[in-house]
Amino acid sequence: MKPIDKSAESWYRTWFNSPYYHLLYSHRDENEAERFIDNLIKYLAPSEEAHFLDLACGKGRHSLFINRAGFEVTGADLAEENIRSAKKNGNERLHFVRHDMREALGRDLFDYVLNLFTSFGYFKDLEENELVLRAIATELKQKGKFVLDFMNVEEVTRGLVPAEVKEIEGVHFKISRRYESGYILKTIELKDEDTEHTYYERVKALTKEELAGMFHRCGFEILDIFGNYNLDDFDVEESSRLILIGRKP
Repeated sequence: MKPIDKSAESWYRTWFNSPYYHLLYSHRDENEAERFIDNLIKYLAPSEEAHFLDLACGKGRHSLFINRAGFEVTGADLAEENIRSAKKNGNERLHFVRHDMREALGRDLFDYVLNLFTSFGYFKDLEENELVLRAIATELKQKGKFVLDFMNVEEVTRGLVPAEVKEIEGVHFKISRRYESGYILKTIELKDEDTEHTYYERVKALTKEELAGMFHRCGFEILDIFGNYNLDDFDVEESSRLILIGRKP
């Protein structure tokens, strides 16, 4: 197995630590996120003692909803700025740690691991992305469940907007998107007064079949596949999301 190159200044290390990332995505629907968590909890039916890991938690919005529903949550994210912000909302049953999701936090720690809002496929090849799944398999208790909320690649690529311009709070964003060599690539050029920056996003365009293969190789049994935050059945032509539920044997 190849070692993780922690020194590489990959796109996610700079972009997710930038205040412009949160500014650009400030339109996110909090009500939708809360409804999704409500639907997931009803589906998973966790015990009161269940411990959740919110992996790639950002500033912790999903972690907060799970904790408010009465459960212990650990939120983990690589971006130092995200964790610093998330910790402001921590309590004795809500903890946040800076962590690289390619490595396990420990063995048999969690009843549920959630990876939400397309926080997967960031790394350069399948082997490195599978490190994430293998780490999750280590972190989960026996019979623990893993929820992966990913994009429906077919729907996203059909509706890909090649170029877009936005102005948010005086910051001018020029965004370009393309599908290339199995990745969805986004370039974000911005101007904030006299300052200019360029950031990137690169996500592996993984299909249902590819993800299912990764799940099986990493030891997960697939229980269900859903196509939206209401947990309706997945339809490759119509579904907005690709949500896989896996279980550790």
